[in-house]
Amino acid sequence: MNKLLAVVVGLFGLMFLLIGLRWLVDPAGAAGQLGMPLLDDVGRSTQIGDFAAFFLTLGVLILVALVTSQRIWYYPAAMLLGFAALGRLLAWALHDAALALDLIAPEVIIAAVLLLAARRLGTPG
Repeated sequence: MNKLLAVVVGLFGLMFLLIGLRWLVDPAGAAGQLGMPLLDDVGRSTQIGDFAAFFLTLGVLILVALVTSQRIWYYPAAMLLGFAALGRLLAWALHDAALALDLIAPEVIIAAVLLLAARRLGTPG
């Protein structure tokens, strides 16, 4: 079970790294995948920089957690995904955004898998 969990977590880490790299080399495609247009001017700079940072950080945190077996590295990745899901819910509830359950569900599920990995694969430290 732990080996399967490690493989799944590793695939999540690689997936997030690839998404982050896509933001750097094909931002229009990356934006389209998330249902948004690529912005112009300073908005484009912010959009590309922030999304690349978000996904690259997620990928690195997950892979560092997996390689070092230190559970502390799983928590910031789970927090990023959890806060993203919370932000989407608040955008829907407070700011007239669409309820993006197709994006919220994977964020919540992957965050839960990371918390499980912290418990099952990680050691204190």
